[in-house]
Amino acid sequence: MNINKTMIAIIKYNAGNITSVKNAVERLGFECIITDNPDEIRCADKVIFPGVGEASSAMNYLNKNGLSEIIKSLLQPTLGICLGLQLLCKHSEEGNTDCLGIFDANVKRFPPKDIIPHIGWNNLSDVQSPLFNDFGTDDTVYFVHGYYAEICPQTIAQCDYILPFSAAMQKDNFFATQFHPEKSGSVGERILMNFLQTV
Repeated sequence: MNINKTMIAIIKYNAGNITSVKNAVERLGFECIITDNPDEIRCADKVIFPGVGEASSAMNYLNKNGLSEIIKSLLQPTLGICLGLQLLCKHSEEGNTDCLGIFDANVKRFPPKDIIPHIGWNNLSDVQSPLFNDFGTDDTVYFVHGYYAEICPQTIAQCDYILPFSAAMQKDNFFATQFHPEKSGSVGERILMNFLQTV
């Protein structure tokens, strides 16, 4: 596959799943680096902020290493994934954590009315944004999370598990998905490609 010369920076911090995101981006033909270097992050054409982990320890790492201010200052298209979405919100109940405040929403723990965490494939509703170009009503994406972001003005897709929550969000150049596009098969590849090529 021909390599697209758009440079993608994947932010490195103490949260898992970064290598699988890198592999997914490279399968789509894009160059990417995993980095916590502020200059490399600022100079990238696009930035991905993934994560699987715990909110308070992740925010402590970001704050300690100066990455919080770097992320908030980004002007290029930036995609948060899973924990990345939650850390872009105002506050998380997980560890009573103040987050980055890009999205005007709080992150809450699912009430114990069903199996927690929410793991598996699910549909989306109220889908909007070029991030979901060619997304069909029968398409499903893969979730793994015990906390959810509230519905807010920046919500661009919803999912319902126990209650409705933000499955994807957008504000200005910041996009985010609660689901894992890198684990969502051809549908997830299409969403990643929309981010890498379109937005």
